[in-house]
Amino acid sequence: MDGQLIELAYALDTFYFLMCGALVMWMAAGFAMLEAGLVRSKNTTEILTKNISLFAVACTMYMVCGYHIMYADLGDLLLRGITGDGATGMEEPSTYAPSADFYFQVVFVATAMSIVSGAVAERMKLWAFLAFAVVMTGFIYPMEGSWTWGGQSVFGLYTLGDLGFSDFAGSGIVHMAGASAALAGVLLLGARKGKYGADGSINAIPGANLPMATLGTFILWLGWFGFNGGSVLATASVESANAVAVVFLNTNAAASGGLIAALIVARFMFGKADLTMALNGALAGLVAITAEPSTPTALQATLFGGLGGVLVVFSILALDKLKIDDPVGAISVHGVVGLLGLLLVPLTNDASTFSGQLIGAATIFIWVFGASAVVWSILKSTMGIRVSQEEEFDGVDLSECGMEAYPEFVSAKS
Repeated sequence: MDGQLIELAYALDTFYFLMCGALVMWMAAGFAMLEAGLVRSKNTTEILTKNISLFAVACTMYMVCGYHIMYADLGDLLLRGITGDGATGMEEPSTYAPSADFYFQVVFVATAMSIVSGAVAERMKLWAFLAFAVVMTGFIYPMEGSWTWGGQSVFGLYTLGDLGFSDFAGSGIVHMAGASAALAGVLLLGARKGKYGADGSINAIPGANLPMATLGTFILWLGWFGFNGGSVLATASVESANAVAVVFLNTNAAASGGLIAALIVARFMFGKADLTMALNGALAGLVAITAEPSTPTALQATLFGGLGGVLVVFSILALDKLKIDDPVGAISVHGVVGLLGLLLVPLTNDASTFSGQLIGAATIFIWVFGASAVVWSILKSTMGIRVSQEEEFDGVDLSECGMEAYPEFVSAKS
């Protein structure tokens, strides 16, 4: 009977893990819709191509070498030997299939890379972006992941876990990492033409399809339950099932708090209910709670999300003043609020420390930003990373993909 119960628990945990991974995979659709809605119509096809292509690149590179780099004791290059059941004949039997772990991890890699695509939208060459995706998903992300979730030391100098670093589902490991790579790319790429005037003025460039952006946000909100809930890693016991329920509750509360806070701040600052700020507020709340959704109360989760919603509005405005052009607000949502999420962890989790969180955040940022800057610089000096001024004016849909997303609404050139 005990053996049957163990097998049942193994099956339930594996199935739960896979379904949460599928929810996170669905977040790729959310990023695609959000970014397609916030860029101009002439750049829609290219941003969609980026999003679906980066997912395939991430899955392939993480299979080839990324998973082995991040978890050297769990998977070999090309995932050799990962198809076993993880329990039979093992000294420490796994509670779920090893291949389910890979699937859950790989969709996180794709999420980190999706963050980059929105920040460099409307002016980056498609193939330069995909070349960077190969390095980011196959090496840069797995390296910092090995120092955090992988438990390995940082170049033999120190171990983050020993310093009190904790990141439950990836506010720093996934979101801040993606934003750090994006920031390096944006600084080398430069702003879109017409975004900033010579007199210091900031010109708004509205997105083409706010219904699509709103749909993308709802999809991300839904997928985040898999992102955070799956990170419990189990559901086949009373304790783990209750933990999953708490994580779902707090994830939803934080998103709600973030949206409400951003909407109110925007109303006071602009005199209007700014939809794009509200959407980013919801995402900011989700990012803020991701570092620790299992220990706060529902009220604390709502307040943490609210802090994220307030911060993201001011961060987006501050980056614009610094002339850092981020068409979708990805650096603010995932980077600035990702750091906030890490710093909030010690308020409810006694096992973490503020110093450990700061050192962990600095380690992630310095590595990902530095390594990304090197890769972006190499790409810039070899194949180039920015389209020509004429291609940017006409839209990268035509120059990079040879087709338009809305051809019936575009008048033919004479």
